[in-house]
Amino acid sequence: MTEHTLYEEADDPHRPIRLGDAGAAGDAARWGHMLTLFMRIMALFWLLQGVMQWVIVLAASRPIFDEAPTNAAIAIVFFAVLDLVAGVGLWLATPWGGVLWLLIAGAQIFVTLSVPGFFAGGYWLIALDLSLIGLYFFLTFEAGRDYEARRLREKRRRRRGPEAEAVEGRLGRIGRKARAFFSRLG
Repeated sequence: MTEHTLYEEADDPHRPIRLGDAGAAGDAARWGHMLTLFMRIMALFWLLQGVMQWVIVLAASRPIFDEAPTNAAIAIVFFAVLDLVAGVGLWLATPWGGVLWLLIAGAQIFVTLSVPGFFAGGYWLIALDLSLIGLYFFLTFEAGRDYEARRLREKRRRRRGPEAEAVEGRLGRIGRKARAFFSRLG
């Protein structure tokens, strides 16, 4: 029985991020698996960051909006909520998870530059975020490239399919008959 999908393979919005058995793709799916692994590791870190922000909100002796400046309190709540949402999106390896993570990482860089001391690490955190963003773009590019190469190989194979098999079948029969004929002569 054939498996029906909602999308044609070329129209699949989640194509660079495929989970499961590589199947016939074999080695070509390794970049997709590496991207998924990267997203899952990042998800754990971003979920941890979100939980740490919630510890600040919930463990405060007085309400955070009374204790901290308004901008800092808003930033803490912003990161507490969106770090968790981005972590879930990254764990699920969805495109929106990657986009939200990029937004949060950019916001983290901006807050680190504009409010020194808000995040521990300062410029090291900026360097880490920028390197993780670069690695994410690299893995996404390579996963997409592997997918395109695999799709083109499959398209060529399908295009050659019935006609090539028919020609090879005829040539094979002719070759067998010619070998049989010459073997009788010799």
